[in-house]
Amino acid sequence: MRLRLLAPLLAAALVVAGCSESDEPPAPDVLRVGLPAPVSTNPADARDQSGRLITGALWTPLADYDPATGKTTPRAAESIGSTDRTTWTVKLKDGGKFHDGTPVTAQSYVDTWKAAPQEGWASARVLKDLVRAKEITAPDALTIRLVLDRPSGQIPALLSSPALVPLPASALASRDWVRFFSQPVGNGPFRMEGGLQATGAKLVRVADAPGKARVIELRIGDPAALYDGVKSGKLDLSTVVPGERHEAMHADFAQRHVMWALPNASYLGFPLTAAHFSDATVRHGFALGVDRAALEAGVLDKQVDPAKSLLPPAVAPGERSSTCRPCTFDAGAGKSLLTQAEFPAAPVQFGQFQPRWLRPLAEQVTKAVGVPLAADPGTGPFAIDLDLVTPSPQEVLTEIVKATGYASDGFADLLKSAEETEAADSGEVYRLVENQLLRDLPVAPLWSGHGHAVWGERAGDVTATTFGGVDLSAISLH
Repeated sequence: MRLRLLAPLLAAALVVAGCSESDEPPAPDVLRVGLPAPVSTNPADARDQSGRLITGALWTPLADYDPATGKTTPRAAESIGSTDRTTWTVKLKDGGKFHDGTPVTAQSYVDTWKAAPQEGWASARVLKDLVRAKEITAPDALTIRLVLDRPSGQIPALLSSPALVPLPASALASRDWVRFFSQPVGNGPFRMEGGLQATGAKLVRVADAPGKARVIELRIGDPAALYDGVKSGKLDLSTVVPGERHEAMHADFAQRHVMWALPNASYLGFPLTAAHFSDATVRHGFALGVDRAALEAGVLDKQVDPAKSLLPPAVAPGERSSTCRPCTFDAGAGKSLLTQAEFPAAPVQFGQFQPRWLRPLAEQVTKAVGVPLAADPGTGPFAIDLDLVTPSPQEVLTEIVKATGYASDGFADLLKSAEETEAADSGEVYRLVENQLLRDLPVAPLWSGHGHAVWGERAGDVTATTFGGVDLSAISLH
């Protein structure tokens, strides 16, 4: 089974052979950034690091959300508030403009959000499946009003999603998305000049920012070539570090590298209606047979972090100090649990969706717990890959329930209570939800992705966030 929270891409795919670099020294205010080929420059659907990096420079979201604290920092919004958590009011900052000079108004957001379902964009899920807004209106030019069908404390997190940024009226009128997203018009700190090409793009800062880059040259290429380009001084920053460069990274760049959690997660799901997997003991046995660290160092090319909890770091609210027993590798304990449950030694086949890591995982678990697993379509465990479009834990939990059909006494009420609790106070309730799922184990947490960036001596103030990647607007040059 394959679960994707993103709709089909609307922008043209880019096929790139390498990175075009020049030996000419850059101008003092030009930042040269290397990145792998982006999939989409549509902020409602950009699911890769490169797409998020570009859209994060071209658009400004309503707010930034820190899942560790549950706190929201306004960006395009002046405030996001509610007195009953059912009716929410978003006040916009005055003076916002698109790069074409037209004003950003509350109606810009309302029209964009209403267009999302028609276009099949991922952003439609944020409001439809998770928030279920009954009413989205713009009472005035700077006010967005949402009326929900139930209370939700997750609205600040949901509305901080980069998938919910506005599009200009001209784009919504023409609906020529391939053309628009090859020359995007946003409301962010940079505008794109000359459009997106197969070799890269040029971003120009909209307002003066002393000490920061005025122009950013984006160069698309092979990850290893990009890394070496920064090392040789032909690039100032690369947003990807290949697995074979991980060890060298510390010596090559000292403190000039950063790593951040990506908004994705993978799980091994169990068919709860199948007789063999109705026993939680069996599910725990299989979970303990997965050597996540070995897969991370092997087929996953050191681009993930083995799971330490059910919720990935990108959306896990509050302090995470508890131990995830099903996340550990213990072949002996796993085999013992399966023996205790009298699990048959007949081959077990996986579900339909087969990512590249499924066959190595099947071979590994077969050896660890002594039960033959076949990476062929069947009715056994199935892979779940989630690409998240919001920093709300509700998104992950909703998909787990939907994929497995999990239900238990009191669970629906507990999940509802977590959603209704104010975001900054929801961590404790979500931990109760997580603990119940780790006990019953409808899914075994596997890993979540992380992003990397390395930079040269010209660049400074390099930071990154889960949904935006490296903040290009904050980078200083010296």
